[in-house]
Amino acid sequence: MSDRPAPQAPSRLTRWEQRTEVPLFVASLFFLTGYAVRVLAPRHAQPWHDISLLLVWSTWLLFIADYAVRLRLSGLGARFVRVHWLDTVVLVLPLLRPLRMVKVYNAVQRRHDRPRLTLYARVMVYAGLSAGLLGFSAALAVYRLEHLAPGATIRTFGDSVWWACATLTTVGYGDATPITPGGRSVAVLLMVCGLALLGAVTGSFSSWLIQVFTREDEKRPPGRE
Repeated sequence: MSDRPAPQAPSRLTRWEQRTEVPLFVASLFFLTGYAVRVLAPRHAQPWHDISLLLVWSTWLLFIADYAVRLRLSGLGARFVRVHWLDTVVLVLPLLRPLRMVKVYNAVQRRHDRPRLTLYARVMVYAGLSAGLLGFSAALAVYRLEHLAPGATIRTFGDSVWWACATLTTVGYGDATPITPGGRSVAVLLMVCGLALLGAVTGSFSSWLIQVFTREDEKRPPGRE
């Protein structure tokens, strides 16, 4: 008989998170779509403004309901807010929902006893997609805050996208920079979060390459260089 302990059944909270991961990701895309319409559509573009507002508030209420359910299932009470601080931040600022990818990356790092090639690939794809969505969210927020400010260098959404790409990749040309307090706050968040997401991509890719090379060395016949 094996001495290995039987695997524990996942908790109710874990099962809930597994079942809602994809639907909530789709909901976050709907939220981002509604927010983009609110920012980019002309003020007289009806009924699109009303539809986008309904989309934003309905998906936000969905996020609140999910947070309430997970708080109840966790059994932590008020400590849930501190333990799951990232979820709390994302609830207050839904445009930061791509940062939930950090939880997936941490899960991969903890699974040392299982084949991780497919998990590394998942993290790289998810992190890359999250970085793109985060950059798009930041571009929307900065455009809304900056384009009417006196002396602003970000006048069009194209300028904002260019700024987001330069900031996310740490290039920083300096030709388009936010000048309002709100815009600069978004810039700081994008720099910090963007580095974390891109670091997850490069770190997972490096670990994947090391694992591939290690397996190739193990398959190589002894004494063969």
